[in-house]
Amino acid sequence: MTVEIRRDKEIYATDGGWFQARWHFSFDHYRDPANMGVGALRVFNDDRLVPGAVWPLHPHQDIESCTYVVEGLFAHEDSLGNDGRLEPGAAQVMRFSSRGALHSEANGSQTEGMRFIQFWILPSQEGLENSVQQRQYTTADRSGRLLQIMGPAGEEGLDLAQDARTLVAQLGQGEQVRHSLGEGRGGYLYVLDGELRLGDERLAAGDAAKLAGPEELSLTGVDQAELILIEVPLEFRPIGVWARYR
Repeated sequence: MTVEIRRDKEIYATDGGWFQARWHFSFDHYRDPANMGVGALRVFNDDRLVPGAVWPLHPHQDIESCTYVVEGLFAHEDSLGNDGRLEPGAAQVMRFSSRGALHSEANGSQTEGMRFIQFWILPSQEGLENSVQQRQYTTADRSGRLLQIMGPAGEEGLDLAQDARTLVAQLGQGEQVRHSLGEGRGGYLYVLDGELRLGDERLAAGDAAKLAGPEELSLTGVDQAELILIEVPLEFRPIGVWARYR
């Protein structure tokens, strides 16, 4: 297995006043040729919004924009007429077709901050339609185990139009989970809170790791730890606007 550890202080940070963000891969005005994603995972942002803040409606196309709520109340609106308010542990997948669509993120609280992870997975399926899926998960659902919250159609979690999976876990001290990463598979591990061990490597909150299989991942809580793990193909067929970058 290939492992590239990325410490919290090494990840790009930006502060817009009403939002603070850690952009793990090139995004918006941040450009780093060494950090363009992992396989079909193109964007990974750790965003925080101050009370009442709204990220206005903005367009995307040919992606699946995936969200995991970490803290606070996440409010969603889009040009398809959907909305929703999601609490910590919730997952959302918004699929953007080649025609594109608009969506907006907001802090649904006027008094408390909000934190969410948002990442893009690039699909390989043609003819996708705009859609939104949302599901609320509880702390108990992910305690002491890896919970798959997104995956290919027919598997656990919200449906993805790519052979990709998103897993989350809350681990107590000494609790261990394992995940197989096969040949040609990549992964991105991020510690949301607490501290854990990836094999013999110690990772604290804000640390991340780029992974390439094959390998059996071993993740152990050092103290109460929260994590998200995204598994993707390292080689895939991009479609639409992304095909020009291959």
